[in-house]
Amino acid sequence: MELERAALPGLGLSYTLGTAEGQRIGVVAHLGGRRDLVSYDPVDPDRVLHTVALDETEARTVAQLLDLPIVVDQVTELTGGLDGVETVRIPVAAGSPYCGRRLADTRARTRTGASIVAVVRDGHAFPSPTPDFEFRGGDRVVAVGDAAAVTGLRDVLING
Repeated sequence: MELERAALPGLGLSYTLGTAEGQRIGVVAHLGGRRDLVSYDPVDPDRVLHTVALDETEARTVAQLLDLPIVVDQVTELTGGLDGVETVRIPVAAGSPYCGRRLADTRARTRTGASIVAVVRDGHAFPSPTPDFEFRGGDRVVAVGDAAAVTGLRDVLING
């Protein structure tokens, strides 16, 4: 399976893949946290057939149904009742400027105000990663902060 990632300037990222059954689907990850599930025409891969817009809560629910690791569920439940606090999962793509680099190199907390509380890799959680933790493509950073902080962290992990 090949996953294509494309930056959508000012909007977020688009992830597209082909299934074993020959279908083409994708997710548009908006900078504000919304996710759009997209299905494409099998004859014309640039033509969108269906779009389903999901807010962050709906996206987390779908992720849970797709076997998201438990640690993220627990962090989400913890912050669910705190006004102004968001818990997000941010993918570290193979093309990220921090792929292969240490957490300390991001200076994430200083630059954005968001706290990286865990990293999920291959279904295993690494809670409270140390500054020497090295990111790999496919990692999912679990972060907590206000809307501006987590948006800033997404930008750091995507663009550097």
